[in-house]
Amino acid sequence: MGPVALPAWLQPRYRKTAYLFIYYLIQFCGHSWILTNMTVRFFSFGKDSMVDTFYAIGLVMRLCQSISLLELLHIYVGIESNHLFPRYTYSMLSVIGTYYSILTWLSQTLWMPIYPLCVLAEAFAIYQSLPYFESFGTYSTKLPFDFSIYFPYVLRLYLMMLFIGMYFTYSHLYSERRDVLRVFSIKKKKI
Repeated sequence: MGPVALPAWLQPRYRKTAYLFIYYLIQFCGHSWILTNMTVRFFSFGKDSMVDTFYAIGLVMRLCQSISLLELLHIYVGIESNHLFPRYTYSMLSVIGTYYSILTWLSQTLWMPIYPLCVLAEAFAIYQSLPYFESFGTYSTKLPFDFSIYFPYVLRLYLMMLFIGMYFTYSHLYSERRDVLRVFSIKKKKI
């Protein structure tokens, strides 16, 4: 009996495509499950859902966030080209060469209002937590050589860096959007 032929999706030239497709599919399904679960719990229980929502979704959230560390490895190894902020549905379909103009436009446009709102929400959460860290001294450390780390100062420094980083990230994503939509419109005109 001769060598068994591998299915097309397992052949070496398709392994990277199959891997990235499965990776994006898992991330998309996981994040969709988290969003759906949180939404249903909020509409079912109202403010009471805040108490134990993390216990209901925490495992899947930790899994998705842990797996997302692979994105850095993908960039480092060269599997992907510098997509540090992937849009999972769009990325999953683009890996297999499927492009929808509306999905491309949504992927490249929806982040514009959503990203600043996420940064503001994170900044608000940090700002609201400052009194707790100031009053209890949590994570503040006294070092042996007359130097101490006061955690509220670290959080304030992080807040400044958050907004500076937002500017650079927004600029990068905007230029990426301009390039992708320009290339997409050129491809569309050729067809």
